[in-house]
Amino acid sequence: MGILIPAWVDGALVPVDKLEAHEKGLKHKAVSVFAVRGMDILIQRRALGKYHTPGLWANTCCTHPDWDESASACAVRRLREELGITGLYPEYRHRLEYHADVGHNMVENEVVDVFLAHVRGPLDLNPNPDEVMEIRWIGYHDLLAEVKRYPEKFTPWLKIYLHHHADTIFGPDLIISAKA
Repeated sequence: MGILIPAWVDGALVPVDKLEAHEKGLKHKAVSVFAVRGMDILIQRRALGKYHTPGLWANTCCTHPDWDESASACAVRRLREELGITGLYPEYRHRLEYHADVGHNMVENEVVDVFLAHVRGPLDLNPNPDEVMEIRWIGYHDLLAEVKRYPEKFTPWLKIYLHHHADTIFGPDLIISAKA
């Protein structure tokens, strides 16, 4: 058995193997983080060794909490594990649900706690090559335009977040400033 994540089976939250949850399309808990620096968002390109959506661009980081882990602790842990980021404490923004085909007969059926981390100074980045093949900062407006022009280069969940939940995740200040 692999990594156990919280998933709903027959209406009860139980520990389930992460791969099994995706293969069966079970509803399960997840965490996503967006690091922002002014109008820019840190995005990552998923490593080619990932079991789904390899090589696609995604938000700063995302994962599934361990069985007994809080969403906020998970967000801090995953910033460190994926990108080597320490000293950022993301704020909770929103809980959302989505369902998306992620290829290879796998489905994301997630209940996601989304966090926003404001970067106000220098940020040391040390991406884990098993998780991340590339990172970059991109302006909010530029990201929207790139997703529209090249949707096949982005993960399904990033497109869902940007198209359906941007106001809640980023707040009106970022959205309004980006539209100006």
